Formats: sequence, structure tokens, C-alpha cells
Amino acid sequence: MVRYSLDPENPTKSCKSRGSNLRVHFKNTRETAQAIKGMHIRKATKCAQAKQWGWTQGRWPKKSAEFLLHMLKNAESNAELKGLDVDSLVIEHIQVNKAPKMRRRTYRAHGRINPYMSSPCHIEMILTEKEQIVPKPEEEVAQKKKISQKKLKKQKLMARE
Repeated sequence: MVRYSLDPENPTKSCKSRGSNLRVHFKNTRETAQAIKGMHIRKATKCAQAKQWGWTQGRWPKKSAEFLLHMLKNAESNAELKGLDVDSLVIEHIQVNKAPKMRRRTYRAHGRINPYMSSPCHIEMILTEKEQIVPKPEEEVAQKKKISQKKLKKQKLMARE
């Protein structure tokens, strides 16, 4: 079992998804993940796809959005397996961490060699089923009749006697 950085408040009403050492840029993925944090799963999927308004180009880095979509799909299937209501899932926690860099080399002029590093990342997310908020019934407050100062003083005087 893999350890997550956060435990959900109610484990029975939440599902998790995690990916380690993913070959996708850390910086791009972190920004994309923060943009969808707190959204409903359907809205986050639409946002990551960036197919709004019939545009051909998306708003997010393509590869980062693709990996996050796969993670959302995985979390959704985990929720179905647990028997949760998929339409009421909200991204409660999403975290992107740096993974160990992968090394390659590039050959330069005059026989030099420079590093050619990639910046992979780990992604984890926790989705929680949002409870429907039931409005509190309004109690009828008995409105007091406004009494003039003169009548109030008279009542106090009568109460003393």
C-alpha cells in the first residue's frame, strides 16, 4: 500500500489515484493540477480537455493535461468500484511532487558533453463525495409590537406599584 501525504476525513466517501515517476514536466503539471483543484470531476475533465468554444488548440500543456485526464479517469473508476456517486465527486486534494531526474547527454562542440535532464513528477489526488446541503427550515419569529417610549415608561411604573 502506498502512503499518501493526506488522509481523507471520511475514507468511505472518498477515492484516491496516484502516479509515480511519470515522464511529464513537473512545472507544467503542477500549474495544471492547481487549476483543477477543488472542481467537480466533470468540470475538471472539461477544463483539462480545453475543448471549450470549439477551439482547436487547448489552454493547458498537452502532455500534462493528458496525464491528469488519465488520473481523473482512474479515480472515477475507483469511485465506481467503491460504489460512490461519480457526479458528486470533488477534487479535495491534488499534489504534484518532483521525481528523480532522468539523465541523458548532449554532445557539444570541441568534444564537450553537457547533461540533458528530464524533470518527471509524482501525482496524487483524492476525490471526495460532496454531501448535498439541505437548507435549514426557517422558524417563524414572533415579531414584537413596537411600543412607544411613553407607554414603556408607563408599564414600568405600573410594574413597580
